[in-house]
Amino acid sequence: MLMDGRSLGYQFIIGLPISNTLIPIALPTIYLWIVDTLALKRGTWVIESGTKLGWHLWDGLEIEEAVFFLATNALIVFGLIAFDNAFAILQTFPSLFLTLPTLPSPLLLIKALLVSPSLYDEDRIEGLKQALARLRAKSRSFYLASGVFHGRLRVDLILLYSFCRVADDLVDESKSLEEARRWISNLNQYLDLRYCGTSLDKLEAVEAFIRSTFPDSTQAALLMLPTTYLSRIPLYELVKGFETDLHFSSNNDTFPIKDEDTLNTYCAQVAGTVAESCLELVYHHTTVVSPEAQQRRIVNAGGRMGLALQYINIARDIALDAANGRVYLPTNWLQEEGLTPEDILKEPTSLQVEQLRQRLLDSAMSIYDKAKEAIEALPMEARAPMRVAVESYVEIGRVLRTPGYMVKAGRATVPKLRRLQVAWQALQRK
Repeated sequence: MLMDGRSLGYQFIIGLPISNTLIPIALPTIYLWIVDTLALKRGTWVIESGTKLGWHLWDGLEIEEAVFFLATNALIVFGLIAFDNAFAILQTFPSLFLTLPTLPSPLLLIKALLVSPSLYDEDRIEGLKQALARLRAKSRSFYLASGVFHGRLRVDLILLYSFCRVADDLVDESKSLEEARRWISNLNQYLDLRYCGTSLDKLEAVEAFIRSTFPDSTQAALLMLPTTYLSRIPLYELVKGFETDLHFSSNNDTFPIKDEDTLNTYCAQVAGTVAESCLELVYHHTTVVSPEAQQRRIVNAGGRMGLALQYINIARDIALDAANGRVYLPTNWLQEEGLTPEDILKEPTSLQVEQLRQRLLDSAMSIYDKAKEAIEALPMEARAPMRVAVESYVEIGRVLRTPGYMVKAGRATVPKLRRLQVAWQALQRK
């Protein structure tokens, strides 16, 4: 089928790396050529003289057989690529396809392929590329997990992560306390504008504010955050969590994480809120209608799971945080060990710190054990992917709990093969 004289999906095909096109065609083709050569030489089958040209690709392989296997494999691979292309168009451009069934019909797939590339939203494509690159660079665990979510849910989860990462970096990488406070004020003003209405004038005001206030590299993340179906409170609370980090930069010689309650408040703000927003996206994009009370229960459990994952994050990064003048271990825990936050800043790898790390991980695993059952009550299409997301990150905690494990370069890492194994087991779990 042709469109403007060009094959369907041609842009997608030529834009793919060789590993996605030439190799999938070449490997089975060469294999079939070898097998066919052996079969022809043994007389398993023959090509009658009246139906062949008598040319050979090599000794024993008729040219007709070689071309047949090459053409067949090329058609299979290009057909699969065209199918992927159609799916990508449907998932990427909600402005062109307002609704998307779980299993698009062949007619809808063809309709997607027939869309002229001139109608593609290039800014959205670039924004998605930036968001995915940001996810890949900043979180190997969540990048792996993102690959098992489906459709527009996957897209919006990546966009949510991109916003959270950008907002955190704006505050965290500020050169001064005043600059960090200014970014927090700008983020709150951005949220005020995003949630004040959806009229054309309001949307234009949001874009104008973003373009005039935020760096170019962050603008797509702010513009593409799907606030239409995200509650405002978790996002405001997230920004409030960034304010807690500023206390480490103030010159009052106090550390904000005084006890487990303040630790829980902080973790709820910077991680529990994100988990709640993720689950809001799940319920928006899935077809199963769950009772409101059950949704609230699952979302609350998701917030608790966010606490567990942030505990693991803190346990992993004790040395890195200390290098930045931050101590997230509760001060009253330190006092029980005869330590002060200043002691952690000076010696973040001592035996006492390791004991506190294990205490924090014990708390994380306790919260995780109580909250994980809620995953099994999620809609079917999100259940296994969410399990992968959680287990991939919890595995960092399991690595840290391994007797004798030494944190390298300030962070614990999970070997790639182990991450894949964890993801596979999470997908297969019933």
